[in-house]
Amino acid sequence: MKFTGNTEEFIELKELKTPDCAIFKNPEAGSLTVLWFQSDNNIFIVDAKEYIFNKNQIVFFTEFHKITVKKKETTKYLRFNRPFYCIIDHDVEVSCRGLLFFGASQLPSITIPGEEIEHFQTLWKMFTIEMQLEDNLQIGMLQMMLKRYLILCTRLYKVQHQLSIEQEENDLLREFNFLVEKHFKTKHTVADYAEILHKSPKTIYNVFSKIDSKSALQYIQERRMLEARRLLSYTDLRINEIAYEIGFDDIQTFSRFFKKQEGVSPSDFKKKYKSG
Repeated sequence: MKFTGNTEEFIELKELKTPDCAIFKNPEAGSLTVLWFQSDNNIFIVDAKEYIFNKNQIVFFTEFHKITVKKKETTKYLRFNRPFYCIIDHDVEVSCRGLLFFGASQLPSITIPGEEIEHFQTLWKMFTIEMQLEDNLQIGMLQMMLKRYLILCTRLYKVQHQLSIEQEENDLLREFNFLVEKHFKTKHTVADYAEILHKSPKTIYNVFSKIDSKSALQYIQERRMLEARRLLSYTDLRINEIAYEIGFDDIQTFSRFFKKQEGVSPSDFKKKYKSG
């Protein structure tokens, strides 16, 4: 089921059966995707890394994720584009920018606990019913339900990823993640982002020390690594071109950085992926 408005805004809702995999190959520009797995042991390759997703796990993708399906059972699939509902413009409403979407290097996911499953199932059923109606209130209702869906997911994400920090610190963390997603090719130090946020680097380091074993600098480095893996795996760019693309001045520095993070050289990684 797909709703399309007068200005190319859309939302699509469906249950993907086992063979339905082509839908992941060419996501529409500006689209965001949410997958709710209905059984265990779903195997996906995302940005050249293998993941196993299990029953009642929800995973969030942007148009930039490179997805290959190795094994998939029935999955509840939701995709919408920014003209339909822009999480950046409506960040105050759903607070998912920098967490569920555009969160630097991590692939965001949550697991629905037993006591919450009925809530999600009820919302999905209401979503399905509304998709079949056609009147001048439909788009508003669908946007409202999408917002509710994202809020439920954001709440679970904060609990399951132990984001028990003050709201101001949480907002700083999300904004930092979002800025890294925007500027990782040109800004490579915590001080760069502290300047944009009008905070001291120490303030940012302190927030990260409360919620994660990773430092703020590691988040920046991991986002650069993610892009390096994408470009090595899914493009024909030469290694020196990839190095310059993500902000390295020379191929030697890039190769040392990549090998330290991944354990193999960029050329060996590329050969391994291309050979399957």
